Amino acid sequence: MIKRLISLLFLAWVLGFAWFALLLPLPADAQKTDAIVVLTGGPGRIDRALELLEEGQAKRLLISGVAREVKPHELAAEYKRPQKLFDCCIALGFDAEDTRSNATEVAAWVARRNYRTVRLVTTDWHMRRAEYEISRAIGEGVTLVPDAVRSQPSFATLFREYHKYLAGLVGGQLGL
Repeated sequence: MIKRLISLLFLAWVLGFAWFALLLPLPADAQKTDAIVVLTGGPGRIDRALELLEEGQAKRLLISGVAREVKPHELAAEYKRPQKLFDCCIALGFDAEDTRSNATEVAAWVARRNYRTVRLVTTDWHMRRAEYEISRAIGEGVTLVPDAVRSQPSFATLFREYHKYLAGLVGGQLGL
């Protein structure tokens, strides 16, 4: 009986990992939202969010997880965007250090502005966990549109992220 249970759990783990690794989330179609949120930490994320903002897919952008010493004019220069874009339309979030604190930061920002639709930009391998954590934090009244930045993650990255995702799901079920 115990061997069967262990075998069944192992099979579920293997199939879950295959799903997670082989069917990575994709970029979203053009769709306007109230705001865009991008999580720092991976190449192409901020570029994608800035492009969407400039295309008019939303009026405001939150960059969550920015180092405290970074200034808006430095980001404007680094990403070759006009300072006026940062002045009018981009908020920098300095409180997040990981995905769970990104979720808290995003939820507070969304609630203060009463947004109902938010496009989430992060890397494809990170999207499922980020979407899960942020959805839990913002609640049912907000529609989250996942917009994954394509990448070529290593096996190690996928393996590590899959287990972080599973830990998040278990923690969520336990109310942690």
